[in-house]
Amino acid sequence: MAQGQLPLAHRASDLIGSIIDSSTSLLARQTHDIVRFAMGAPSDDLMPVELLDRYSAHSVPGKYSYGSTEGEPDLVEQIIKLQTDHGIATTADRITVTTGGMQGLDLACKLFVDPGDLVIVEGPTYTNGNATALSYGAQLIEAPLDDNGLVVEALPDLVAQAGRTPKAIYTIPNFQNPSGVTLSQRRRELLLDLAGQWGSVIIDDDPYGLLRFENRPIPALSQLDPGNRLIFSVRTFSKILAPGLRIGWVDADPGLQSLLINAKQAMDTCTSVPAQRTVTDFLAGGHLQPHLERVRGLYRERKDAMRTALQHHFGDAVRVTDPDGGFFLWVTFAGKVVDTQALFETALAEGVAYIPGPAFSTADNFHDALRLCFATSTPERIDEGVARLKRAVDAIGAAR
Repeated sequence: MAQGQLPLAHRASDLIGSIIDSSTSLLARQTHDIVRFAMGAPSDDLMPVELLDRYSAHSVPGKYSYGSTEGEPDLVEQIIKLQTDHGIATTADRITVTTGGMQGLDLACKLFVDPGDLVIVEGPTYTNGNATALSYGAQLIEAPLDDNGLVVEALPDLVAQAGRTPKAIYTIPNFQNPSGVTLSQRRRELLLDLAGQWGSVIIDDDPYGLLRFENRPIPALSQLDPGNRLIFSVRTFSKILAPGLRIGWVDADPGLQSLLINAKQAMDTCTSVPAQRTVTDFLAGGHLQPHLERVRGLYRERKDAMRTALQHHFGDAVRVTDPDGGFFLWVTFAGKVVDTQALFETALAEGVAYIPGPAFSTADNFHDALRLCFATSTPERIDEGVARLKRAVDAIGAAR
């Protein structure tokens, strides 16, 4: 039988991998010691492993059966309580449990994005968020960031240049990935106004909001405009508990829930029931708040250690963000040009891993920047990793 080209769907050419996720496999293949600043995840010592192990061992009737597509009722109840405790009113008909936050993004794009639709994203932004929108045929426009988050004031000009309004606006409002910056309240209010004028869905992706370790919280979009049907909120336990659980949720207009159920049933029928039960029991046991109080202090310590190490080893050669929470610092090289994509191989050989800036742009921007995750390493390892990064930069400079 003759072998020709496989009859791939047109969308296959728009499927792009994740440099971030691929780094896990890349690092697993290394045989030398590496300080891991690449993956955005808590280290094992900052996950409540013993408690999760204890609750995962609980024997519960129906634990290994199929579950409700919208989520186990007890977990939905705990999510409602969690959000209410943090000032966000919601109801069961707004909540759909997802297989991680990524499924929430996929569901948003599946419901709202047609091929050719305009989607505004932050530049830089989460690689997988861009990849998801592109997989549904979106046309992306990168909007700039500054220390107060997405520069919402720039959106009308970008829309005018595009000649059409966006179907969706994707934002990470708190401790943004990769920059660490937070969207100011004034800009949140302006974003809500513009989205209302344009009829654009706001995909509100907030994995890090509960990890604030400095200053006062800024009201969520849904707090500023309760009941706004254009807000589609994506949340996850991956960053606050453990990423391997793959438990997240979306909070969206009740009229969408039947569509979300239909879309999710075509993906995975239901999110892992054993994992849902583990998270439910952890939350019901009252463990989340003590856990958050513990890790917030450690994240602050690690952020400060990384900023101190960067100042010590690089001085004024880099500009570094100063987030109030989350996992990440965004480092931009000043003066001497450093291509962080070209630097990566040398840095890996020196024993340090990071994510190059261009990974966070579909326009191949940010070659002079990189993302460092401070969540995964102790202060001592952080200093060692930054020292290795400096050696790699010096080696590239010496080779020119």
